Amino acid sequence: MTTESDPRAELRTIDAVMSTVDLIAFNAQAVRTSIGLVEQLTTADLGKPTPCADWTLHGLLTHMIAQHHGFAAASHGNGDPAQWKSRPLGADPVRSYREAAEQVIEAFAEPGVLDRKFPLAEFSADYEFSGTQAVSFHFIDYVVHSWDVAKTLGLTVRFDDELIEAAFPVAQAVPGGDFRLLPGSAFAPELAWSSVDRLDQIVALLGRSPEWPR
Repeated sequence: MTTESDPRAELRTIDAVMSTVDLIAFNAQAVRTSIGLVEQLTTADLGKPTPCADWTLHGLLTHMIAQHHGFAAASHGNGDPAQWKSRPLGADPVRSYREAAEQVIEAFAEPGVLDRKFPLAEFSADYEFSGTQAVSFHFIDYVVHSWDVAKTLGLTVRFDDELIEAAFPVAQAVPGGDFRLLPGSAFAPELAWSSVDRLDQIVALLGRSPEWPR
């Protein structure tokens, strides 16, 4: 990936590559994996640091919940930026997360969702993304965020080989450049890797150290 990537070209790459896989099923698997990991946290874990810079596990969960609500709304053509706003975790953070995750799984399972246009306010105010692009964004997020939660809790996350191989080209297609250094950027600059493990390669492409927290 170069720092001179053309974002529109990368989006076309996602459309071409992901048209050959069962994207809806892979996304649902990634989200369900995140649910299984979140279900293992305790209240005491919420203050722990995560691989996401400046976020505790509490902050990461509120972000993940907001993303689920935002993507679910966008799948129905709702581009209101308020859908992406963080909201309190409530008395039962695990339940709050599970309900949001199940909402987006259900929304993406509707017939024809990949043929829709998604207004993703968090990504662009004036461009609508194809359904394949939008679900791919969500998919790679929940492969990586599952890894984030697992690392925070000292657990191991496992995905089927086919899912990880489908996620790798999406990670490769995320544009590089100085915008990754900006506050609030979804991903930090790409890191070098030596691991042959595909998940390690994905998280390094997206700015996380596979050896975190070392």
